[in-house]
Amino acid sequence: MQVVETFGRTVESWSNRNPQRARRLLRTGWEAQNLKNRFSPDKRLQPADRKLARIMMDAMLAPLQDPDHSAMVSVFTPCEMLQEAGLNPYNVEAFSCYLSGSMAERGFLQQAENTGISETLCSYHKTFLGAAQKGVLPKPKCIVYTNLTCDANLLTFRTLSQLYHVQPFAIDVPMQQNEDNVAYVAAQLRALAAFLEQQTGRPIDEESLKERLRRSKRTLEKYRTYQQKRADRYVPTDLVTPLYCGMTNNILLGTPQVEAYVDQLLKDLEHAPAAKGKRIYWMHTIPFWSDAVKEDLLFRESAQIVGCELSEVYEPDFDPEQPYEAMARRMVYHALNGSAVRRIEAGIRHAKQVGADGVVWFDHWGCKHTLGAAQLAKKKFEEAGLPLLILDGDGCDRSHGGEGQTSTRLGAFLEMLNEPGRTGEGAEA
Repeated sequence: MQVVETFGRTVESWSNRNPQRARRLLRTGWEAQNLKNRFSPDKRLQPADRKLARIMMDAMLAPLQDPDHSAMVSVFTPCEMLQEAGLNPYNVEAFSCYLSGSMAERGFLQQAENTGISETLCSYHKTFLGAAQKGVLPKPKCIVYTNLTCDANLLTFRTLSQLYHVQPFAIDVPMQQNEDNVAYVAAQLRALAAFLEQQTGRPIDEESLKERLRRSKRTLEKYRTYQQKRADRYVPTDLVTPLYCGMTNNILLGTPQVEAYVDQLLKDLEHAPAAKGKRIYWMHTIPFWSDAVKEDLLFRESAQIVGCELSEVYEPDFDPEQPYEAMARRMVYHALNGSAVRRIEAGIRHAKQVGADGVVWFDHWGCKHTLGAAQLAKKKFEEAGLPLLILDGDGCDRSHGGEGQTSTRLGAFLEMLNEPGRTGEGAEA
């Protein structure tokens, strides 16, 4: 931990004096971590999740190593077309997670706030904006984003477009779920294909795009099968792997590497022991840096996270033979699009799928969508027989941690789940 703290402080220090040097240091540090992931991985993780750590680090390094072939994207942007155009996803939320994991986020957060960005804006977006403003993050080829679920996107990507003087493409996703809106979004995605061709000079072949969508569908179906089968199995896990799955099932969906990952997940499950301890389903982002959460959930047989909302946002019933409509349908019928009730019902469905004993609804600082739905979620989950803990905190910014309260409330929640008379999905016996 001391090494990481020193690394983060050094990145922050150089970002004030020599942003290019700070960028090189960041890249070198992450490349070193990637070598560790390959040759000395965390043996506590199952083989598939060791592979996943490498996949994610490769994705984070790509914009630093080759920014001319990278596009800044919001987390729920369909990226199959970017893959066809030879562009790597340069994602705000994931990149900020890695900056936070490197303990380098504080200076970037302060930079954004010093330039007038509201303290209440999502810390993932503030971290990325601050790093961009300081000149640490390289200029992308283009920007592609959507208004889907997160209103911070509208400010963040417009600001980034002006900062880097690159052309943005915004995908407008209506909140209502109907076929007219699928057609409306599909028309925008066809326009996006033309935009990407113009930006890169590389044509997007529709037959190749269909094959990517077929792979995307297979990947989501296999992942769903894995989640169903793990309901009676124990899978040791850390606090970042569930978040990684939120990336693989969104910005990296459609790649051969991610399909190979879920294939390995299913193989690993064949050798997994019977379920043990309490099983927690997590709604929204995870404060992976929190010592209080680590104490109760990091590689614990007594309690573990068995699923995360961000990795299961759409049931895979789209038609790959109509690729633009397929991607549009994923966005319009996304579990986080529309009313809070849709999101809650999806969460209940997925929590029961993995045999969860309880649910944590994480009120990430700055996320109005999550904060506003918390009490309704508690009512709905508990009516469905799933005890729910509303936990306040911040997934990226340590200064909003509240470690004492987190430790007390999470510990009490897990104790409650272990009380005699609670069985199955946490319902009263």
